[in-house]
Amino acid sequence: MVILLAGCGEKKRARVHFPPPPEASQPESRPETIEVPANAKPILVETGLASWYGPPYHNRRGANGEVYDMNAMTAAHRTLPLNSVVRVTNLKTNQTALVRITDRGPFVEGRVIDLSLAAAREVGVWRMGTAQVRLEVLEAPAPLAQGGRWCVQIGAFSEENEAEKLKARLARRYKTAKVLAFGSPVGDYWVRVRVLDDDKRRAEEVLRENKTPEGTMFLVRLD
Repeated sequence: MVILLAGCGEKKRARVHFPPPPEASQPESRPETIEVPANAKPILVETGLASWYGPPYHNRRGANGEVYDMNAMTAAHRTLPLNSVVRVTNLKTNQTALVRITDRGPFVEGRVIDLSLAAAREVGVWRMGTAQVRLEVLEAPAPLAQGGRWCVQIGAFSEENEAEKLKARLARRYKTAKVLAFGSPVGDYWVRVRVLDDDKRRAEEVLRENKTPEGTMFLVRLD
């Protein structure tokens, strides 16, 4: 049975933030040197829409514990193990770059990767804002198809009280889960459900059992 997490009244839509337009004053990128064996074969291939993120996330701590530097060759992905090395190819221009996954995102439906400013420049995403890309995972510190620590993340909410209401409903439904509400640097609010043992199967059950018009639901790997 699917539970609809909604109250009465008008349905609320998640806000979508697009990258700001390029500015002439943006600092030059300082690409990070990422090396992989010349004969490295992809262990996973994915295609989809890429975007990029910079301020106000610059100099804030990312999911892997490092301080995010928008001038380094990094990216955010929702489900790849942190510190995986990925080759990103712009399907229109064939521009490529190697990036390291250091953060989680993008939390916008239909997008598969959020590039740093430096990586977006290398791949030709910076000026356009988004582009269709191919991801080739070349190295991963953990198995892709098994293990890991998982959660469900829901948002974004423009009002903190809406996130708190959803947090309360989910906490009553999932007694053994940790349900958190938190804000983002751009002023949105999110709800995260960490199931018992951060088990992927349990997280997938939460995803299947719930729908909400108040925000989009994402399966997210924590490690």
